[in-house]
Amino acid sequence: MDIAKLLANLSPEKRAILSELLRPSPEPIAIVGMACRFPGGANSPEAFWDLLENGRDAITPIPADRWPVDDYYDADPAAPGKINSRYGAFLDQVDQFDAAFFGISPREAVRMDPQQRLFLEVAWEALESAGQSQTQLAGSATGVFAGVYQGDYSWFQFDDAAKVDAHVASGMSHAIVANRLSYLFDLKGPSLAIDTACSSSLVAFHLACQSLRHKECDMALAGGVNLILSPLFMLPVAKWGMLAPDGRCKTFDARADGMVRGEGCGVVVLKRLADARRDGDRILAVCRGTAANQDGRTNTLTAPNGLAQQEVIQRALKDAGLTGSQISYVEAHGTGTALGDPIEMEALLESVGRDRTPDQLCLVGSVKTNIGHLEAAAGIAGLIKVILCLQHKTIPQHLHFQQLNPHINLEGASFAIPTNKRPWHVPHGQPRRAGVSSFGFGGSNAHAILEEAEQLTINPEQLTANEQRPSHLLVLSTPQTAALPALAAAFR
Repeated sequence: MDIAKLLANLSPEKRAILSELLRPSPEPIAIVGMACRFPGGANSPEAFWDLLENGRDAITPIPADRWPVDDYYDADPAAPGKINSRYGAFLDQVDQFDAAFFGISPREAVRMDPQQRLFLEVAWEALESAGQSQTQLAGSATGVFAGVYQGDYSWFQFDDAAKVDAHVASGMSHAIVANRLSYLFDLKGPSLAIDTACSSSLVAFHLACQSLRHKECDMALAGGVNLILSPLFMLPVAKWGMLAPDGRCKTFDARADGMVRGEGCGVVVLKRLADARRDGDRILAVCRGTAANQDGRTNTLTAPNGLAQQEVIQRALKDAGLTGSQISYVEAHGTGTALGDPIEMEALLESVGRDRTPDQLCLVGSVKTNIGHLEAAAGIAGLIKVILCLQHKTIPQHLHFQQLNPHINLEGASFAIPTNKRPWHVPHGQPRRAGVSSFGFGGSNAHAILEEAEQLTINPEQLTANEQRPSHLLVLSTPQTAALPALAAAFR
């Protein structure tokens, strides 16, 4: 058969359809490592799962060592110089950093934005989780994609011109959040910081997956970081009317009246699925597809666009080669606003909700009800939550939900909000799949489709004599003797 002649006789429309049908499916991406520092003492994925599984709320009054809360508080959000909330979701010891571990001088460490320091630490832990060492990675085509948004530390660095030194330039630059990690590890892949506001870390994840698929890198780290060190950015957020006075994200609830700010950091390590299988990596989950887009011109710069949200989800599904009915859980952006929640749910109903039968239930939740809105780290927090849900085959409770927002209509839809922890059931033979949404307040949207990893069964007869030993010696080392007991305690 003369294929060229056959194609020549087809109309342009039919050639386009045939080309689309024959287009190879995008390569799945394996998540082979992850680490996090989230509020509520969730300083590891295990601790984070404990918080989620037990339905804990990590919101607290703003710590006294951040700023004098009473000086800035007023119940009226329009009051000049005042904030109408006393709450947030915070990390402990954000002023602490083991500079010697990373070969950084104390003088330079003082000038580094703590977001840089936190991202370094969590990225190191993510690489340990993936079984990667600094020696192995040196000179490799490994990319770094870091979502970062606010820079509160700069307020302190530039309040006195006389104390500004050369380290301030690199210490305050968002680019260095990613670049410093590449420098320290001698990584030669793409290295960039992404700021799309609240969607920064999920856009970073999307770009990392794209970079792997395009063979720009062979491994990638993707994540985001956010710290709240000053009340100054809280002021315009309060003026927007975006802060919930009670400090709770009541996502999809009739009482939804705003968000609560949170801080944290999460990083995942990615490889092409075929490479991860070849290398014998532990695969935590698989990314089947991602997409990113923009709202374009809406009523206002910060107004959400439901059609754009539908489109980004549909594009991610197309990238994954899946239909909406094959998704059984969605980790929503879910800030808990009276306007944004109905728009997001409508977008889900028009994309994931189409062509579902009554027995194809899709659950929808948001980690912001547990740990608040982590802004630049919000998307990666939702992604890590979904990875843990896939591993444990469980959907945690969606907190602070009493009555559905009256502007949301789920009648006849195979959608539910999990008000209690429940097993994640899917039809026999079907893998668990989830969507993760993240939307920036300037209109940059991202969506990712995750799937549970294949469960590998190990035949004991195929293990080497070394692997069959009943116990193994775990050797720990640190650059400084004083750090060794703390490291041993962490492993214990």
